[in-house]
Amino acid sequence: MDTIQFAVAAAVHAPSVHNTQPWRFAHGERNIDVYADVGRRLRVADPVGRELMISCGAAVFTLRVALRHLGWLPHARLVPDSSRPALVARVSWGEDRITADSYEREMYTAVIARRTHRGGFGPAPLPSGTIAALHAEAAREGAMLRVVAAGDRQDALAAAVQAGEHALRLDDNRAAELADWVVPPDSPRRDGIPPAAYPAEPAHTEPDFPGRDFAAGKAWGQAAATDERSPGTVCLLATSANEPADWVAAGQALQRVLLRATACGVATALHSQPLEVPQLRDFIRVQLAARAHPQLIIRLGVTSQAGPGSIRRLIGDVLL
Repeated sequence: MDTIQFAVAAAVHAPSVHNTQPWRFAHGERNIDVYADVGRRLRVADPVGRELMISCGAAVFTLRVALRHLGWLPHARLVPDSSRPALVARVSWGEDRITADSYEREMYTAVIARRTHRGGFGPAPLPSGTIAALHAEAAREGAMLRVVAAGDRQDALAAAVQAGEHALRLDDNRAAELADWVVPPDSPRRDGIPPAAYPAEPAHTEPDFPGRDFAAGKAWGQAAATDERSPGTVCLLATSANEPADWVAAGQALQRVLLRATACGVATALHSQPLEVPQLRDFIRVQLAARAHPQLIIRLGVTSQAGPGSIRRLIGDVLL
């Protein structure tokens, strides 16, 4: 149980859309099962559960990181039982032990240190070799991380994010669903987006990759850094197919990329707005992703802002 609780305590720090934390864990003697908590799915924004499964995939990878940190060799079977669609993965390990190396220790340390940035970046370039390292990390999970170069292609992607954000604001049902996950000041909730985690007004970059308007005119949130306007290095995380197992793989690749970026001192901002609109998602797939299936937009950069850690549910709330 010490191993299981240690691993789950790390897994709950995985990123999830709106910090919904849509997972539950069960266990055997040498395995941990990850289940999607479908009651936490965004029923309007995520009707098929794509973002739900990406979030759960990120938790699966975090379990693997924690187990390797302890000296176990984990094996993950994704979507192992078609008769149980809520079962996302089974992570198991044997009796052989290893000694965690510096890479594995850095990845585990990054689990707690990782933050989601919601703004622009300063002009400083990424550390040398960062993009090549992140390409390799995504590929290890069967996904693709593609840089969208500055110019017409980046402008087109920024326009898609703008259109997606605008379309979502016009949809009253989506706006109400988003509001359900925005946490009021001093709330005892351990999920959702607290005011310390976003700017009082959506940050803008040049070209503009707008963030979600979590404050919605309530005067919640933090003051944004007005001198950080660069979008940073803009990337698409994509997969060759678009089935539930691919969404889980994308979540594992996402967390692997985010943890490695954190270990390199690089901040990350995430966008999913246009990918929640079918027409915009198809445009990105055909025009900007070489017909691969886009799963998330990631911006990478250097910032002086150190965001707070997100609130997390207690282990007893998620470990069955």
